[in-house]
Amino acid sequence: MSELLTIQNLKTYFYTYAGVVKALDGIDFGIKKGETLGLVGETGCGKSVTSLAIMRLVPDPPGRIVDGVITYKGEDLLKKSEEEMRKIRGSRITMVFQDPMTFINPVITIGDQISEVIKLHRNLALKSLETEIENLKIKASSMDKESKEAQEIFSKIGKLERMKDLPPKISRSRTNELALKHTIEVLKLVQMPYPEKIVKQYPHELSGGMRQRAMIAMALSCNPDLLIADEATTSLDVTIQAQILLLINDLKKRLGSSIMLITHDLGVVAEMCDRVIVMYAGVIVEEAYTKDLFKHPLHPYTAGLLSSIPRLDIDANRLEIIPGSVPNLIDPPKGCRFHPRCKYAMVICKGEKPPMIEVSPGHRVACYIYGQ
Repeated sequence: MSELLTIQNLKTYFYTYAGVVKALDGIDFGIKKGETLGLVGETGCGKSVTSLAIMRLVPDPPGRIVDGVITYKGEDLLKKSEEEMRKIRGSRITMVFQDPMTFINPVITIGDQISEVIKLHRNLALKSLETEIENLKIKASSMDKESKEAQEIFSKIGKLERMKDLPPKISRSRTNELALKHTIEVLKLVQMPYPEKIVKQYPHELSGGMRQRAMIAMALSCNPDLLIADEATTSLDVTIQAQILLLINDLKKRLGSSIMLITHDLGVVAEMCDRVIVMYAGVIVEEAYTKDLFKHPLHPYTAGLLSSIPRLDIDANRLEIIPGSVPNLIDPPKGCRFHPRCKYAMVICKGEKPPMIEVSPGHRVACYIYGQ
């Protein structure tokens, strides 16, 4: 599978009165087309900041992306203007947040909110098409009309004109009608009961699971290449959580989208993800295929996370714990950020940041135990 999105040396800092919080301090990874990638780690490790950086939604101030490259389909998202990002955000790359009531407008109906996304990105796509046609016409005007290159440009202009496929003067009411029809179809896609009724209701009239389905419908309304789910099921009860996860998995297969699943629940990761990235204190400590990670965790932090989960096949009176607490990212430990809590820490761990090395195909780890 080819990579849809790659991140290289991404650094995101927050400038506060107490000091500079190094929320992401040089992370590298990629997301392949059609895969589900899990991002796991303790609260405050940088999972959500990673998603906000991809979407270019890091609040500034106090946050700022200070370094790195985020490549989507060969283009660096960090070099794009806000107008260019609006064409991608919500259309090609979308996001489902943890608490739908925080991100859904409480005074606008579900139907109007989803329809607005559809109308916005349809208009943006049309404007983009018209701009491309205009640029090609300008280029052709300075050429010999009989030349082969000019003929090719005229042929391309004709194809683009046909792609617009919209009446020249479409009424606002007709636009709203088409958007609402598409909204109902999207709600059916996410298995929302009685979608014709739901489009007329307000968020407070829906249950938690239904609001989350509405958020997923909004995210999928433009058939995105990448769906980022940031703790999308944490606030739901176990039964509804299972339904939402099955729904996301089914939609991924049907639409061919890639998914980045941000969670602290390793059970969800085992069920849903093709690959897993483990983060700790703003850096990536391990990356592997899901089965490899659960069978052979390499980093002491990953092993500690897995050991702290109750297992039916092991009779244990007491679960293992990881001693200590997450470091302050204003003044993080030098070298390996996990070394103050690691029982295998060596002298080199306290002075130099361990490089990410590939121990086996597809299994990378940042730990001096494997680099000596």
